[in-house]
Amino acid sequence: MANEIRITPWEAEAFVDYDRLIKIFGVKPLTDSEIALLKRYTNEDHMMLRRRVFYAHRDLDVFLNSYGLGRRCVLYTGRGPSGSTHLGHLLPWIFTKWLQDKLGIDLFFQMTDDEKYLHAEGGDLENYNRYAYDNMLDLIALGFNSSKTHVIIDTEDIRYLYPIAVKIAKKITFSTQKATFGLTESTNVGMIFYPVLQIAVAFLPTELYGEQTEVLIPAAIDQDPYWRLARDIAPSLGYPKPAQIHCKLLPGLDVGGKMSSSKPESAVYTTDDPEIAYRKVLRAYTGGQPTAELQRKLGGNPNLCPVFKMYEMMFEDNDSKLTERYHACRSGTILCGECKRELAERVAKFIKEHQVKRMKAVDQVEKYLIRYKFDVPLIRKRR
Repeated sequence: MANEIRITPWEAEAFVDYDRLIKIFGVKPLTDSEIALLKRYTNEDHMMLRRRVFYAHRDLDVFLNSYGLGRRCVLYTGRGPSGSTHLGHLLPWIFTKWLQDKLGIDLFFQMTDDEKYLHAEGGDLENYNRYAYDNMLDLIALGFNSSKTHVIIDTEDIRYLYPIAVKIAKKITFSTQKATFGLTESTNVGMIFYPVLQIAVAFLPTELYGEQTEVLIPAAIDQDPYWRLARDIAPSLGYPKPAQIHCKLLPGLDVGGKMSSSKPESAVYTTDDPEIAYRKVLRAYTGGQPTAELQRKLGGNPNLCPVFKMYEMMFEDNDSKLTERYHACRSGTILCGECKRELAERVAKFIKEHQVKRMKAVDQVEKYLIRYKFDVPLIRKRR
């Protein structure tokens, strides 16, 4: 269908009707009341909330009420390490770090090297494992609290997940997996089993702490299928339903899709030379007119411009300045070249500073790995 929305954990478009996606996935739109509730505990809001970059949720209010009552609460998110980290990956991590800092709670971070190997058409498992460690440097460089951040690398830390995954697997039929993830008869059996491992981390904190633990998952909307299944089976296994807060997808620098490792030319990587990052932004597709004359006459469309979206979602903290830029684009008083050059400078500066922190992170990796912090949990006998 021409108007079909393609959003799965492995394929997604950035410019979609997100209101329609709310109805398709059955999530709730983030409202001012939920933002006000969160602000009660953080004492400030975040630009990604004000601008509805994070725009949908499941039971965020339930999670926050539990937090307010003093119940144990944690965060959970992750990364499929298929290559170097790019800005689209950092977007939800930046918000997750803000939540960790403001709420003072632990984060469980899953590196799914197994999933990326199983889904890829080629490549060695060892390569995806190396990417997991490489991507960890970006997580550390963002400044996550090492004592409260616990990284799980699936192929190395499976002992934490497998006992829980087996129980999950017994609750989910093959037909459910096919319908949820679009699997076919030719899908390898590893990909059929894999989702239970991602779901398992949502239940792992309850096992590790030996008490009911509320989990909030900040993640891009394309990961929602996992959590719908997790919430369906959680009560029957004796776990709290994980809550979610979903963000929109950062567009790539070309036309239409999200920033993606499968299209390197569309992405700004944290490992890019700052000058290369600068040039990538200068070559970006925009929502402007084909000529400067037409731009001045007709104006551009910032709503369909990946350059403007990068300002809106990551690179402009000041709401007034963002609004000014929006209207300047609409009216044609700013040209795309000027807008791209300013963004390119900001992106290159961010990459340069991030890479300094990334180099310092090399010696910090062990402080974040779950295997050095928790014993393998025993499954509670009551179930």
